[in-house]
Amino acid sequence: MKKLDTLRAHLLASVPEIGNSPEKMEIFVDKGDVAVRAGSLSFEYSYTASVWVQDYSGSVDNLLVPILAWIAANQPDLFEKGDRKPFTFESELLDAETCDITISIDLTELVRVEQQPNGLKVTHLPEPVMNDAFAGVPTGTNLWAGLIDEGTGMVEIVTR
Repeated sequence: MKKLDTLRAHLLASVPEIGNSPEKMEIFVDKGDVAVRAGSLSFEYSYTASVWVQDYSGSVDNLLVPILAWIAANQPDLFEKGDRKPFTFESELLDAETCDITISIDLTELVRVEQQPNGLKVTHLPEPVMNDAFAGVPTGTNLWAGLIDEGTGMVEIVTR
C-alpha cells in the first residue's frame, strides 16, 4: 500500500510539529479488503488509514489542511462525495495546549497485475484526474510547507 508511505512523507515535511518529533505519529490500517478484477490477478485495495498524532500542540488547522492537500492529490474522489466529508477525526484533549488526534481516511489503490515473459509485473495505478472544482488552488503534495496562525483569525498558507 503505497499511499501510506506518501502520506507519512507528506506530513513529516508539511507539519513542523510532526517533522520535529516523528515518533509522535503513527499511521496504520484499521480495516481493509481486496477486491479482485474479473479474469485477472489485478485488484483494488480498499482500507481505512488512521493517522494517530500524540501530544500534538500545534493548531489543528496546521494538521488538517496538509491532509486535505494530500487527499486532493492522492484520493481526489473524496472531494466529490455527496456528504463533503473526505475524512473523520477524533481528539482527546490532554490539557489546555495538547491533544491526541486520530484522523481516519478511506483510501483505495488500484493494482494491475500483468503476465510478462519473466514473471508477473505489478503496477500501482495513478488516481484519475479530478475535475478542477477550485481553479487556482494548488493541490500538489509538495506545495504545502505548513500554516501560520498569528492570532489574527486568518490562516496564511506558506508554500515552498
